[in-house]
Amino acid sequence: MKISIALFLCTLLSSVCSYSQDYKETLYNDWGQSFTIDEVLYEEKTELQDMFLFKNKSFGTVLALDGCIQLCEKDEFIYHEALVHLPMFSHDNPEHVLVIGGGDGGIIREVLKHKQVKSVTLVEIDGSVVEFSKKHLPFVSNGAFADARLKVVIEDGSKYVKETKQLFDLIICDSTDPFGPAACLFTEEFYRDCKNILNEKGIFVNQSGVPFMQADELKLIHTNLSMVFNSVDFYLAAVPTYVGGQMALGFSSNYNYSPNASALKQKISSSGISLRFYNEEYHLGAFNKPTFIKEVLK
Repeated sequence: MKISIALFLCTLLSSVCSYSQDYKETLYNDWGQSFTIDEVLYEEKTELQDMFLFKNKSFGTVLALDGCIQLCEKDEFIYHEALVHLPMFSHDNPEHVLVIGGGDGGIIREVLKHKQVKSVTLVEIDGSVVEFSKKHLPFVSNGAFADARLKVVIEDGSKYVKETKQLFDLIICDSTDPFGPAACLFTEEFYRDCKNILNEKGIFVNQSGVPFMQADELKLIHTNLSMVFNSVDFYLAAVPTYVGGQMALGFSSNYNYSPNASALKQKISSSGISLRFYNEEYHLGAFNKPTFIKEVLK
């Protein structure tokens, strides 16, 4: 009997310890994903957000902010390449790029792979995220913070776009979801301010949520973008740890973009950029959407 009780207690204790070593994302109230925490790397609460960094066997280093997964070492390249290279290769000659958010450095890493880029301005509201990323997530930026073409501005992105006098060929809004400090980055006013600092054929792209789980978010973004830009569309990318299906990425401008397959192939080939996710076939098919997403956008 004593052996059985001991085994029972050991089993119970093991179960409790295992559960305590799981990280459960709190993005949705009634459904979510969890990660086994193999090692806690860093934990801090700043004035603006809670940061938690840990190791997971399948996804490597995982960063969570305010209970939501922001990036994972193993699949971050999908999101960053999709959000950057599709608009970069869509523009005739993107020389000046503004990145709002993206303090981890993944977006600027991909933008700076393009040799014709003359300047990149990164606007991040929380300076501690940039310093944290340099120290704890160097694989994400991969040296991009040291590039002479980069200027880092610690400021509210909505304030920056309203006040700056500089014009850009491409604006990439790499925001968190539309609540808390990022809520202002989903408004008509913010989109209008972005339009005002784009060159004639400038492009604005933004993270627009997972339509299957965040249909209302996509509707809000589509409505507000359509009040500002002449052409608004969304392309898709499936990122494993942004759960719920394909993620929507907004693509807005004042002209109707239509890719030319042969020209696109030549442009990608001549760039000499080595990529793991983005390619010509993805680009040409990324704007194709299933019926349920088309219904959301009606």
